[in-house]
Amino acid sequence: MIALKALRQLRIKPLALYELYQIGLRTGHYKRVTSRPSSVAGGQFKAVLPLPGRDELLAVLGEEGKAALLAEADEIVRGKVRLFGAQPVDLQLTLPGKLAHWTAYETDPSLLSNLHSLISDIKFIWEPARFGWAFTLGRAYHLSGDEKYAEAFWRYAETFLDANPPYLGPNWMSGQEVALRLMAFVWATQVLAESSASTTERKARLAQSITHHALRITPTLIYARSQNNNHLLTEAAGLYTAGLALPEHPQSAGWRDLGWKWLERGFQAQIDGYGEYAQHSTNYHRLMLQVALWVNALNTTPKERGQEDTKLHEGFPRKTLDRLSAATHWLYALLDPVSGRVPNLGANDGAYIFPLTVCPFEDYRPLMQAAAQAFLDYQLPRGVWDEMSLWFGIPLESKKYVRTERYLGDHLYAKNSWAYLRTAQFASRPSHADQLHLDLWWRGLNVAQDAGTYLYNAAAPWDNSLTTARVHNTVTVNGCDQFTRAGRFLYLDWVDAYRKNEIAAEPEVIQRVSGRYRGRGFRHTRSVTAFADDRWLVQDEVLRLRFWPSSFIFHLSSFRHPSSFRLHWLLPDWEWEIESRESGVESRESGVESRESGVGSRESGLELRLKSPYGWLALHVDLRPSTCQPSTTLVRAGELIYGEGPVLPIRGWVSPTYGVKIPSLSFAVEVASTEMVKFTSEFTFPTDH
Repeated sequence: MIALKALRQLRIKPLALYELYQIGLRTGHYKRVTSRPSSVAGGQFKAVLPLPGRDELLAVLGEEGKAALLAEADEIVRGKVRLFGAQPVDLQLTLPGKLAHWTAYETDPSLLSNLHSLISDIKFIWEPARFGWAFTLGRAYHLSGDEKYAEAFWRYAETFLDANPPYLGPNWMSGQEVALRLMAFVWATQVLAESSASTTERKARLAQSITHHALRITPTLIYARSQNNNHLLTEAAGLYTAGLALPEHPQSAGWRDLGWKWLERGFQAQIDGYGEYAQHSTNYHRLMLQVALWVNALNTTPKERGQEDTKLHEGFPRKTLDRLSAATHWLYALLDPVSGRVPNLGANDGAYIFPLTVCPFEDYRPLMQAAAQAFLDYQLPRGVWDEMSLWFGIPLESKKYVRTERYLGDHLYAKNSWAYLRTAQFASRPSHADQLHLDLWWRGLNVAQDAGTYLYNAAAPWDNSLTTARVHNTVTVNGCDQFTRAGRFLYLDWVDAYRKNEIAAEPEVIQRVSGRYRGRGFRHTRSVTAFADDRWLVQDEVLRLRFWPSSFIFHLSSFRHPSSFRLHWLLPDWEWEIESRESGVESRESGVESRESGVGSRESGLELRLKSPYGWLALHVDLRPSTCQPSTTLVRAGELIYGEGPVLPIRGWVSPTYGVKIPSLSFAVEVASTEMVKFTSEFTFPTDH
């Protein structure tokens, strides 16, 4: 049943391509074609990227930015890296035991199980092997001229190459991981070219390794095509980069042409006409735009690059540029003007493939500044985030200035706050069940937030479990997800949501938007109103549909039985108070359990107050019909701190980046009814700041 449904909904072509990849694994084809490293020399390495001048970088970074860059680089020299933008951990580039051919890790589950006994998630093996930390060392060397940064890169690179011979071990499993490492090698070779540590022998060895990497990508590009997502873009970019950087290699022209072909097709197919990326994720959206900026930098003219060259491509065709422009606009519209952050929508695997900035992982201004200048001819206000533009060969010229605090897009604005209502129409599989999720921001604080991802590959309950609608800011019915979860990375039975901008007659209303979807025998309508005084009104109406084609008999038989309707809000981990008409006031500081277990009000008027850095804000929840008796729970870090009943361990957590989870407040109001249910949530912010 699931297989037939997947065939129908995912379509036959990607499934057929995936099956061909599996056949290649089972028959040993991939092992045969990647069994021996190529003995053909990579040839003379060619500089292919524009490099900024030191004075330009210093002007952007200032002394504070320079100090931050060198401090992080010194950390890496000492053997510590910040995986996924998190806290420093040991830089681990070797694996214990004898390494098998990469295909064995795909076909023999015991090999991966042995790895998981040492480390919970294979991404913690892959991430340091992407060499993202090399960009920090290279930038520090380019800015300071200190040889210790170049020497550290070469020392770590040699450690990796010695411990991970071509095509052996888990670091050769994924074509995407190989491609990202290839691009880091090309960048580092060019940036460190003048260092005394960059000996002829070292550069020749790295050029040979780049050859091995390119030859690993080509046989399994069919897998990337079956996914038609970031895998295809990064692997195509890797091939294109190798073809330009090693022009003397006999296969360089083939790498260039193959890479360019799938870059064009990938960007055009994976970005919809409205600008949303196929993976429905802000972090993967950033990855996609960074790939575009990288390729755009490779395609700079010889004059701009200041070196002799032969142009192989004139740059992206108009259709691709139109898609990249729309994609830049889509993400730009979600940029919080105060913090530089964006809603943590969809899957977040912690990827930051070209971390060419001193800004933290969650700050999207470096990416948005570069993409806006390259693909929109706009610019943000100037700042330390301009560094990324320089590394991508984008001159800091005067361009049209855009007021980021009022940038037009699919969101609503009040005076000091804004919100995004998620209404997606899916042409590709969703990563999260987040229809009608609301992200609410006030004064740079993410008040109503998305839980993120945390981990993909850990044991339950952390096996990519934050995808569920139950931890998003929306309404769920009967404990069910919005879609059918058919696997750790697969949802089926997607439902589309549609939005409508409404004209409000009330003078105090700034904007009003409504969204709606139908699924599992119910219709959910959410209306969001922004008021001039920074109040937000969210009205949810959930109606049981008497006739639902997919399960007509079920709904006729169950229509007389009550259904469970649950409204959920994920909020920051702040000091809190709850007041209801029955239980009075209960106040405890964040993280301290309540002495009593409160129960939500039988009548309307439940209010949760939170102490933000700028004062107390209030969330007032009302319910209709008023005869229903709701159950109210407040959960922090998987522990019940208000209310009664069982608690999912995944509640009360938010994951800002991969492998990191921090406490939050999960506030849920649940009611059973045979009638239409209406929740009204009102957010009120202090106005004296």
